Amino acid sequence: MAGLNSCRVSRPISTNVQVSGTATDYINTYKDLAISEMRRTGVPASITLAQGMLESDYGRSSLARLGNNHFGIKCHSDWTGQTIRQNDDRRNECFRKYRRPEDSFYDHSDFLRTGSRYRFLFDYEPTNYKAWAYGLKKAGYATHPDYASMLIRKIEENRLYEFDRVYTASAYKPQNKVQRTESGNGQTVKPDPAGQKTGSVPAQTQSQPQPQPQPPVKESTITFGDVMARAPRIMENNRVQYIVVKDGETKEKIEKDFQLLKWELARYNELDANFTPVPGQILYLEPKRDRAEFGTEYHIAAEGETMYMISQKYGIKLKSLLDMNGMAEGSNPVKGQKILLQPAKETN
Repeated sequence: MAGLNSCRVSRPISTNVQVSGTATDYINTYKDLAISEMRRTGVPASITLAQGMLESDYGRSSLARLGNNHFGIKCHSDWTGQTIRQNDDRRNECFRKYRRPEDSFYDHSDFLRTGSRYRFLFDYEPTNYKAWAYGLKKAGYATHPDYASMLIRKIEENRLYEFDRVYTASAYKPQNKVQRTESGNGQTVKPDPAGQKTGSVPAQTQSQPQPQPQPPVKESTITFGDVMARAPRIMENNRVQYIVVKDGETKEKIEKDFQLLKWELARYNELDANFTPVPGQILYLEPKRDRAEFGTEYHIAAEGETMYMISQKYGIKLKSLLDMNGMAEGSNPVKGQKILLQPAKETN
């Protein structure tokens, strides 16, 4: 299909995450990550899941299996990580290859959050998935003429909109208001979804789509606890184990469940000793590392992003991150600032 990643494999291939290829399996595997990304960036969880399902064929495409790339994210000149070659609109195109599927989800969220052509999407309500779907098509995310309808069908067939309602109905809110601004000097990690014509910015002169009323959902249909109940508890980032806080969890309960001493959780996450966990918050269960994983060289700061937020995102100790960038304690970056995630290479 034009504008979609349609590569397939004919035999099973070993991957980091086992996905059997059904909608239910895909949702159960990635729903907690989609909700966490909605909290971090404001991209609706329903849209993230629907795009992942559609672009990766429920995790079965060769790009997803071989490259952990669920959104057809193409290479750019500043990409320093691993790559994988696939046929798309042109033969043997370069796509980004990730160590984990989660990294593809993070990259996708950041692309929508920082891309100027998608800025208008964040004016929609986060539960208005139809406006988001039509907006993505209008902005040129994919070339398939029915892309918006395909996303909407995925969302409604699988009731993915319920995950958006969890976000708005609970305390699961963003900790900071994300500004949708274009990152500086083009150095940000900015994916180019399969089928998107690089450098071609569609006109924004047409009137915004008028979405139809969404299907009614009873308040008791789903809760945050329901969503997170079957989510994998212990995950890994930068070879450091972490969890996503569930609704109603206290610091004491987490410490008891994971057999942590009273000081460990706060110290590992560089928080006040008496902090209160927030649903959707990432908490590390062991000390963070002094640098990012291999291949992750730097991060371009978004407006309002703090050094602590960056340290949590990449599983790096805050002091190490500050030292690598020659910044004093309490300092924070400006929009577009390049933040090193690895020590600067020594030169003779």
